[in-house]
Amino acid sequence: MTDQLHKFLFEGMPVRGLLVRLGASWQELLRRHAQAGGYPAAVADLLGQMSAAAVLLQGNIKFNGALQLQIQGDGPVRLAVAEVGPNFAFRATAQVHGDVPEGAPLSELINRQRKGRCAITLDQQDRLPGQQPYQGVVALGGANGQPFERLSEVLEHYMQQSEQLDTKLVLAADAHCAAGLLIQRLPPSAEAHLSGQAAAAARAEAREQSDDYPRIATLAASLQPEELLRLDAETLLHRLFWQEPLLRLQEPAGPTQPRFACRCSRERVAAMLRSLGAAEVDSILAEREQVEIGCEFCGAQYRFDAVDAAQALLEPPVLAAAAARLQ
Repeated sequence: MTDQLHKFLFEGMPVRGLLVRLGASWQELLRRHAQAGGYPAAVADLLGQMSAAAVLLQGNIKFNGALQLQIQGDGPVRLAVAEVGPNFAFRATAQVHGDVPEGAPLSELINRQRKGRCAITLDQQDRLPGQQPYQGVVALGGANGQPFERLSEVLEHYMQQSEQLDTKLVLAADAHCAAGLLIQRLPPSAEAHLSGQAAAAARAEAREQSDDYPRIATLAASLQPEELLRLDAETLLHRLFWQEPLLRLQEPAGPTQPRFACRCSRERVAAMLRSLGAAEVDSILAEREQVEIGCEFCGAQYRFDAVDAAQALLEPPVLAAAAARLQ
């Protein structure tokens, strides 16, 4: 099953949409994590939905940097993270403590004491020195105190609270595929870009009175998980919106193809060892003869014996000076 991200517009309507399907990339992520023990089905389902949602959000904002979707709470899932780069390379991981009931809703997985939080962090690639990543945070429940039971509800709430954008999300995942559909009312700035400032201003009031977005969002909400996971893009969109005029589907291009990838490397692990310090590393070597570190995102294992660790503990300037002396 291929990995695809489609964007589409409804001609003449202030509504846009994105559709993502993660097939081979999602299966590869599960395969990597299975080597380290894998996840219960409910946790894997949550990570699949988070991965699809993070790709949709990255595609929606066209951000030159990494987008990280994080949920933290007090259930058996203490932390779940999905991260997507500007090239749509994604990875995901979760920290699980204790038993996870089969089919557990979000409140049981991560929000038992109603203190769970969802954060979206945007880490720009070309940040200036001292510039911090942007982060928005919302609770895993509504103003009435009731917890959200689906990730889609959390993210719809986030978009409304943080961006003031009406958004409908449908998410689904299983062992073969993770997929998502996003429908959003176009913001005034996007309308201005599409039709000019004057036209956007003239349509601002009409947009609020229009039933285009509510109608299309209602149609999207009727989508069943099995349809989202199994139907190809053209069939799915036609089945949902066949009565809507001039639906324009933008074919995915190479750079927008989602894929599984991890940013871990031996050099990054060596930097982590330097941050631990020589005393801590030496104590680990005394007990185990080598330092073993596994990447939580992809399951890759990095091993450092005493010689490797000694080299890793050298600061990069020291290594550079030593190399210069050998030339």
